[in-house]
Amino acid sequence: MKNLCDRISPVIDLILASASPRRRQLFALGNWNFEVIVSAVDETPLENESAREYVSRLAKDKALAIRSKVKKEAVIIGSDTTVVDGQEILGKPIDESDAEKMLKQLRGKNHQVLTGIAIYRVSDEKLVTDLCITNVPMRNYSDAEILAYIQTGDPMDKAGAYAIQHAEFNPIQSLSGCYAGVMGLPMCHIVRGLREFDIFPNANVPVNCQSLLNYDCDVTKEILNNKTSEVLKTSEV
Repeated sequence: MKNLCDRISPVIDLILASASPRRRQLFALGNWNFEVIVSAVDETPLENESAREYVSRLAKDKALAIRSKVKKEAVIIGSDTTVVDGQEILGKPIDESDAEKMLKQLRGKNHQVLTGIAIYRVSDEKLVTDLCITNVPMRNYSDAEILAYIQTGDPMDKAGAYAIQHAEFNPIQSLSGCYAGVMGLPMCHIVRGLREFDIFPNANVPVNCQSLLNYDCDVTKEILNNKTSEVLKTSEV
């Protein structure tokens, strides 16, 4: 694979608009200098809004919500993740009973995790959006395992009430696709999007990502080499 660090990015303010420690950990894999500013937006789905539209809108809203708080030269990264079972959007559980219901609903079958990203430059209002979709097969975990997992408190701030990376619960059976996207920040999509601003990582993101997640990714080259993705869009706000 071509070295992703063979170009030097301009000095620029990169802002990650997220309160998620998982997204911060993943974004740091690019070895960029960046700042975190929490972006609070209403995450209620709109009437008749599809899952694709939902995560794409929230990613954009999160990026734009903090534009008045940053320098004119800043580039802001917003992201949103949701779990979709059929046509049903499963957000964060409202309580433990809701978490139990979601985990039972997902048990032993496939669902999709959608993560939308929005990259916005304040100076010229350039906006690049992208979408990562990963098919996730869940294992047939027991009711006792569900209750034990809920008692850890981990499901309560997660879409679909689970974290793919939770070692003890270990919710998935197997995976083919973007593991980081299921965690909340598809890093190859981020690299692809930032290229539209002539911003490049200061580290080998695919190698770092697979090392951190202990996962042999089968979609890295496809994503990074695809400059004309149907979901990678550039526009102005």
